[in-house]
Amino acid sequence: MRALLQRVTKAGVSINGKIYAEIKGGFLVLLGIENSDNQEDIDWLANKILNIRLFNDSEGKMNLSLRDIDSEILIISQFTLHASTKKGNRPSFQRAAPPNQALELYKAFVIALSLHMPGRIKTGKFAANMQVSLVNDGPVTILLDSRSRDL
Repeated sequence: MRALLQRVTKAGVSINGKIYAEIKGGFLVLLGIENSDNQEDIDWLANKILNIRLFNDSEGKMNLSLRDIDSEILIISQFTLHASTKKGNRPSFQRAAPPNQALELYKAFVIALSLHMPGRIKTGKFAANMQVSLVNDGPVTILLDSRSRDL
């Protein structure tokens, strides 16, 4: 399971020209689900996102987590995070979970975060054509991968 985590001052997602969800600040999480992902991956990634210290303290150091500040998370499913560009110029998505499996794991991931941040988790619409907007704060962008936990 991969998450491209972006610290934002605001982010939103629109579908067919209409705002679907938006947050005022926190994390925009682009979530890619691999065909071998399971509950252990969900638990590790959710815990990492909740506890990673990417927000500035009073001295301007990245020393605070989501748990320390009043913020939100916008989660967008993005199977292209598992693209392989090893051969040729057309990406392969063989490692990405098939839609039914990905949807179930996506829902479980949203629930895992919602248990710790009730009312502060927003999502896009799974498998929809979405337009995502954001103001990246910093900019701060971190790649998390439950299969490569040393990234």
